[in-house]
Amino acid sequence: MNVEELSGRLSALAREHGVPGGQFALHHKGQIRSFVFGDQDAAGTVPVTGDDKFPVGSITKAFTAALAMLLVDEGDLDLDAPVAEVLTELRTPGTRFGAATLRQLLSHSAGLPPGRDSDSLAGATRRGYLADCARMAPIDTFGSSFSYSNVGYTVIGMLAEQAVRMDWREALESFLLDPLGIEPAYIAGTSPRPYVSGHAARTAPARAVPVRQTLPAIEAPAGALALSALDLLAFGRLHTDDAEGVPGLLDADALAGMRTEVPGAEPFGLADGWGLGLSLYRADDGTHWTGHDGTADGTSCHLRVDPAGGTVVALTTNAHTGMALWESLLEELRRLGLDVASYSYSAFRDPREKIPAPPGCLGRYVNGETEYLVGPGGEDGNGDELTLRLDGEPFARITVHEGLEFTLQEFAEGGMVYLGRFLRHPETGGIDQIQVTGRRAQRV
Repeated sequence: MNVEELSGRLSALAREHGVPGGQFALHHKGQIRSFVFGDQDAAGTVPVTGDDKFPVGSITKAFTAALAMLLVDEGDLDLDAPVAEVLTELRTPGTRFGAATLRQLLSHSAGLPPGRDSDSLAGATRRGYLADCARMAPIDTFGSSFSYSNVGYTVIGMLAEQAVRMDWREALESFLLDPLGIEPAYIAGTSPRPYVSGHAARTAPARAVPVRQTLPAIEAPAGALALSALDLLAFGRLHTDDAEGVPGLLDADALAGMRTEVPGAEPFGLADGWGLGLSLYRADDGTHWTGHDGTADGTSCHLRVDPAGGTVVALTTNAHTGMALWESLLEELRRLGLDVASYSYSAFRDPREKIPAPPGCLGRYVNGETEYLVGPGGEDGNGDELTLRLDGEPFARITVHEGLEFTLQEFAEGGMVYLGRFLRHPETGGIDQIQVTGRRAQRV
């Protein structure tokens, strides 16, 4: 495999997808290679370097999960104890949240909402956040026990803080990042280091516009890290079969649960399976990969690990269109002989026959503060198609396929394609839930 071919291709793909810049790192057959491309800003004034920190969004969750597993290994946390045993604020009579376990939170299997509006959490305190959690009504899990949630990982961070009497950042650095030689930046709260700005992009860097990071400080354990591709590589190598674990702290066996599929956790539209903190993917050649994707405001970052083969792939980008660049990069890697597993690649590669929309699918579906409205017509409300509105705004065109599955084509220029499904109630048989990119919502 001639990895050097990627250097020029990355720059070309970045221009094609409107990504100002990014980093790529690869560990393969015992060798590490890394490349940078483009600039930190659309104006092209500051070239990207290998040390730059990119907001990695939800990849932060994998780090928070590793911290939790370390504390489980030390006996400070219990995977199967109700979280209310540690967080007394969740002992409110009548709440179901407090009965959730760390195992359920790590695998997104507690039926929790995805999260609250960022602006409403700008000054949130731990006490106030947990009080809101205690009032949450988890979604009935009849169709799937998986629903992707920032809330769950925020609470995992609080469990870790309670166990070690440190704040999440201090604990993460002391127990995980420092031993791995990772020096992070943070997009929430104060940061000891600068980080690269994200961008809203279309089809050319000249049209990319810088955007601010909006993650509230209270939800830092779910998405606050800013890292380099080499940082992601160092973390990814922990999850290979020949890894020795976290130096001086945690052996590799204790991390194995992060990439072991949790029965019943069905991340439909997001991955092939889920472990205790890592998503799972199946490649065409039969290999099983693990990893995580992350999108902050105007960034898209990706991590894949082949535990058996020892290969680790990491990409950071500073535009939301970095997701499309990632898919194109995977095609390049396959051309060079490296079949990196990707859920979207396997899900959308083969043409799917379109079928009529099932009766009773139109309506309003809600998960926490997130609202999905399935209605007739295209973006303007006319025509034969179904359309999906997200929080009142036209989002995507719906094409229905067999098995109540559907594909979503974003209305935005160069819009991505996503996979979702309708779910029937096991008793009534009527369509009662929707699952989009791993997040479920209840029909109301």
